[in-house]
Amino acid sequence: MLFLGIDIGSSSVKLSVLDGETGKSVASTQYPKVELEIASPQPGWAEQNPETWWDCIRKGCAELFAGGRVDASKLAAVGITYQMHGLVLVDSDLQVLRPAIIWCDSRAVALGDTALKALGSAYCFDHLLNSPGNFTAAKLRWVQENEPEIYARIHKLMLPGDYVALKLSGETTTTAGGLSEGVFWDFKESSPATHLLEHWQISADLLPLLVPAIGRQVTVSAAAAEALGIPAGIPVSYRCGDQPNNAFSLNVLEPGEVAANAGTSGVIYGVTDKPLADTQSRINTFLHVTDSAQAPRNGMLVCVNGTGRAYSWLRQILSIHQAPVDYVTLNDLAAQTPVGSDGLNVIPFGNGAERIFNNRNIGAHIRNIDLNRHSVGHIVRATQEGIVFALNSGFDVLKNLGGDCKVVRAGRSNMFLSSIFTEAFANTTGAVIELYNTDGAEGAARGAALGSGFYASPKEAFQGLSCVQRIEPDAKLIDRYQAAYQNWCRELPEV
Repeated sequence: MLFLGIDIGSSSVKLSVLDGETGKSVASTQYPKVELEIASPQPGWAEQNPETWWDCIRKGCAELFAGGRVDASKLAAVGITYQMHGLVLVDSDLQVLRPAIIWCDSRAVALGDTALKALGSAYCFDHLLNSPGNFTAAKLRWVQENEPEIYARIHKLMLPGDYVALKLSGETTTTAGGLSEGVFWDFKESSPATHLLEHWQISADLLPLLVPAIGRQVTVSAAAAEALGIPAGIPVSYRCGDQPNNAFSLNVLEPGEVAANAGTSGVIYGVTDKPLADTQSRINTFLHVTDSAQAPRNGMLVCVNGTGRAYSWLRQILSIHQAPVDYVTLNDLAAQTPVGSDGLNVIPFGNGAERIFNNRNIGAHIRNIDLNRHSVGHIVRATQEGIVFALNSGFDVLKNLGGDCKVVRAGRSNMFLSSIFTEAFANTTGAVIELYNTDGAEGAARGAALGSGFYASPKEAFQGLSCVQRIEPDAKLIDRYQAAYQNWCRELPEV
């Protein structure tokens, strides 16, 4: 039996087909091959047309199933993962009312801040575990205040993954985890956040029907089956946002386990069984996809903008007027330089405001350059170490809130392809690093198999997932990296 995973990103849609018997991906693709457009009608806005996501799914499926590459008739269930915090609005005919306001849109920041003051920190952090911030609920409030004619026509509000489930089934549904990602969820009451809704005069009727994150949610309609070339009547049996799904993809399910990635930005996502909240809003807490009444699971999310973007910037600078410098060459240069980069420090926060620094943009910096001692290799290594140290500053916040970081799992990609980076990461954080060859679309397919009942338990579901590399802290290096980290911290601008 085969299972289809759909990953709705803001740059592309990825699809993966998992063979349930082997637990391995048998085919995958993404559409488009270039990045999707993000419209910005005004500064700070970010919008996409939800119909574009569906068109990408349709074209991606056509490519995936072309020429008998995959026997679509053997598909048994579908799983969905999606960009978090987006807002999709539909009318009573289930037609989209306006472009989706997506995760990186900042128009509703002031509304969230005002609500925090009006509702009070005690309510927000005890019940919502977050400030209303710039999440989906605040974006809906913005529509209410600025586009009343559209707001009056809303039948249901949805997250991007809920919209895809609608296109697959013709039904409007959501999950508790999705509502928590949008700050529509009351953790104390284990129900939608009615007090927040009442404060903003938002009718609870706008929320879709709740379905389980892992379990039979809706079934694929005849129209969707024809559009995608998949069987009608099979269930959609898994749905969650991209960061909890990345953790799920890596088998990060238990308290103390942590998932990480370091692409353009860096994310740390730790699982806890406690309702922890950061009153400074440096970390956000959402329901983890495996949460249940019997075994509570929350995900604590740290996002650091200034990580892999700093390394790609360095590569661009070094590639001017010559053949492009590849990352292998950069890593080789870094390997010739000692731990601590001989006192050179790179502060990589040059990719916008950083949540871990209370939404301040402290910029990127190169500190302590000695023109007689430091070479390109020093700058390259200091950049990799600076990225690790930036992520570790997020770990520090997580630990101070009571989180745990014994094991960190990540996909073997992006910065985690560098041995210098993984060595620095393990010895700075003190965590064991486990690397896997998997991605979000494969994780959603695995979740679909679990949710449909093909797998009886998560343990069975992850038998086909194997660790391809394990990096443990080295007692000979820990002190050196800790000294380098403390030196780096001293160079941080005042925040």
